[in-house]
Amino acid sequence: MKIMYALFCLVITTTGLWAQEKKQGTPDKTKPVQTVEAACGQCKLGLPGKTCDLAVRINGKSYFVEGVHIDSLGDAHAKDGFCNAIRKARVQGEVVKDKFKASYFVLVPEKEKP
Repeated sequence: MKIMYALFCLVITTTGLWAQEKKQGTPDKTKPVQTVEAACGQCKLGLPGKTCDLAVRINGKSYFVEGVHIDSLGDAHAKDGFCNAIRKARVQGEVVKDKFKASYFVLVPEKEKP
């Protein structure tokens, strides 16, 4: 029973890490990487809606993010999660029809913040 539990935990952890990395993408070396504010659009960035969705603020304007789910980078409702804190992220992508289509999205580690 303990072996099956350990195997189950290993599979879940490995799958979660793989899925998270896949959703973040790979930076395109021919395009610039921007550092932006990232948070829940509804809880922190003033966007309309009744659910919690990932958003970024670029040059003072907020956009919902497509290509990365709000929980793919951690629990959105944790103390430092997107619904409770505005975080910095390094991103690539483009704004299309008032949504940021992310091709690359990585959170800036807390220790790197000024």
